[in-house]
Order: sequence, then structure tokens, then C-alpha cells
Amino acid sequence: MLLAVDHVQLAAPPGSEDLLRAYYTDVLGMTEIPKPPELAARGGCWFRARGVELHLGIEQDFRPARKAHPGLRVTDISAYAARLEAHGAAVEWDSALPGRRRFYSHDPVGNRLEFLV
Repeated sequence: MLLAVDHVQLAAPPGSEDLLRAYYTDVLGMTEIPKPPELAARGGCWFRARGVELHLGIEQDFRPARKAHPGLRVTDISAYAARLEAHGAAVEWDSALPGRRRFYSHDPVGNRLEFLV
């Protein structure tokens, strides 16, 4: 029986770890967590914030998904959108989900991220 989502895996191109670290820690405010040594050899990086864990794995023939994305809950969506914009990340508001406020943004390698309350 399912209990919770443990983590979400996103793909990234080879050599993008420094870009990902800057974005996920400085822009999103997440903390990098160490990968187990046997997995660290594959590259990529893992991040955590409260109960959310995102794993960025290296994919040789990387192409960002156009539709697929994690939906990440935030506490103050307007302040969070302003934080992303202050760091140069584009924010695209979407009102198509009744009763929810949400926006989309992309990480530096093109992964689509949804933020909502």
C-alpha cells in the first residue's frame, strides 16, 4: 500500500551539476544531500526541503520533458514567485486549476516545475 512519494527523479545533461546546485540551493532554497557513493559515481545531485526530495540524474541523451513535471507546494506563492524572478527565473502563472494558485518555471536545464498552494 502506498504511503507517500519518497522522491521525484528529474533528468539533466552531463556536466550540469554546478548549474543545478546553484539553482536548487540558491534559487529554490533546497539543501543538497549526499548521494550514496555507488550512485555518486554516476553524477547528478540530490536536494531536499522539508518533506520534498528531488533527485537530478545524468542522462547522456538528455531532452527536458515538455509536459511532465513535479508539483511542489509552497507556503507563500507570491513571495516564492518573486524570489524566482529576482534570481532571473521566468514565472508563468496559470489559473486553469479551480481553487488553486499556481505557476510554472523551468530549471536551468529546461525541466518544468509547478509551484502551487
